[in-house]
Amino acid sequence: MPLVTVVIILAVVGVLLWLVNRIPMQSTIKSILNLVVVIAVVLWLLKVFDLLHYVSQFRVGH
Repeated sequence: MPLVTVVIILAVVGVLLWLVNRIPMQSTIKSILNLVVVIAVVLWLLKVFDLLHYVSQFRVGH
């Protein structure tokens, strides 16, 4: 995927998230929504740049 497309998609997601955050709603719902969108975007970026398989190899603990 071309880098320009990735930047445009990130800009669109940012503007949509900004618009949703302008809607009056409970702050906990906004926080959860923001967290879900950020996690989804990070996972999508890892997939786009083919880094997702490196993340799955990390081990925590013994």
